[in-house]
Amino acid sequence: MTTFAEARSIILDNISPLGSERVMLNQAVGRLLAEDIIAPWDIPLWDNSAMDGFAVRAADCRPGATLPVTGFLPAGESGTIPLAVGSAIRIMTGAPIPPGADAIIPIEETDPADDRVTLIEPVKKGQHIRYRGEDVTGGEPVIPAGTLIRPAEISMLASCSRLLVPVHRRPRVAIVSTGDELVEPGEPLAPGQIINSNTLALAAAVQEAGAEPVIIGIARDDLTSHREKLKEGLQADLLITSAGVSAGDRDLVRDVLAELGVKQLFWKVDIKPGRPTAFGLKDGKPVFSLPGNPVASLVTFELFVRPALLRMMGHGGVIKPTVSALLQDEVKKKPGRLHFIRVRVEKADDGYLIQPSGDQNTGILKTLVHANGLALLPPEGDRFPTGTPLEVILLDRQFEMGNP
Repeated sequence: MTTFAEARSIILDNISPLGSERVMLNQAVGRLLAEDIIAPWDIPLWDNSAMDGFAVRAADCRPGATLPVTGFLPAGESGTIPLAVGSAIRIMTGAPIPPGADAIIPIEETDPADDRVTLIEPVKKGQHIRYRGEDVTGGEPVIPAGTLIRPAEISMLASCSRLLVPVHRRPRVAIVSTGDELVEPGEPLAPGQIINSNTLALAAAVQEAGAEPVIIGIARDDLTSHREKLKEGLQADLLITSAGVSAGDRDLVRDVLAELGVKQLFWKVDIKPGRPTAFGLKDGKPVFSLPGNPVASLVTFELFVRPALLRMMGHGGVIKPTVSALLQDEVKKKPGRLHFIRVRVEKADDGYLIQPSGDQNTGILKTLVHANGLALLPPEGDRFPTGTPLEVILLDRQFEMGNP
């Protein structure tokens, strides 16, 4: 049976970044930059004032001196009014420094009158002046390709007047759930039926990863329905199916995918939960068949699908880092398979502590709701006493940032 490491290696060896596209600047946040951005000009473009106050010559200034005010420069003016020796010009933040001035005195460090200003504090040459190019020099690379665009990058792109931004394309991810027993949320629930929670959960996971979910619907337990839904799903950049991938009489997913030209690269991974997971390719297009159990479906998405989506969107590091944490309650399992248990992670003074978040039966969804980490129980072990150090995948973004 395929090991966890082998399965992830097979997946990532067969995934490449999608092409790029250009999006409007106000739609670029959260996207990955596809090209280096080069500054088209110096930033700032001219020497300008960092404060509201007075433009002066430092040599003319001493505490207690009074200078005549000979002009006013608001932001947006050309700044061509020269500064006469022994005088001051009233200036606003962002206005260009007038010829002859070499310092700005903040207004709060003066005692201004209508046509003159008295200085209160000493003045240093160059103070409160933002010099041309002190932030960025024209022709300088300012944001490298592969950068995740945040508000700071938006500001730099806007400063470079980039209205269209080259970014890696977001994958369109088709999601198909299978089974006659499924009904959509909000529909009447008859005996023997269950609510199709997987579709919306997987769509949310896809969206959280930064991709675009495309909900295809439910494939019923017959070949015609499976062919219709899976064929439609294969039009997307990546297909995820949920359930129908085991070996039962109504588990039709693998057979229909093969009929549609999907080459299976592995089926069954030696992990719990998530053993009946399959991965294949259709003309280079990734196809993931995940278990139908809601817990196993989301865990295998985290382990296998999320890294693939990040790789398709151009990310370099696609595997979440793990931390070592000390187990606070003894855990037992059958030896021979790698287990991922749902845990609560807490930050301690000298590291991390973990505790199982509840019943680890794969049918207990609330245990995943209460978890913010997945702890790895090695295949060879069967008993893990209190105090055992375990490798843990942190699930919550806010926890990764140090805010559990």
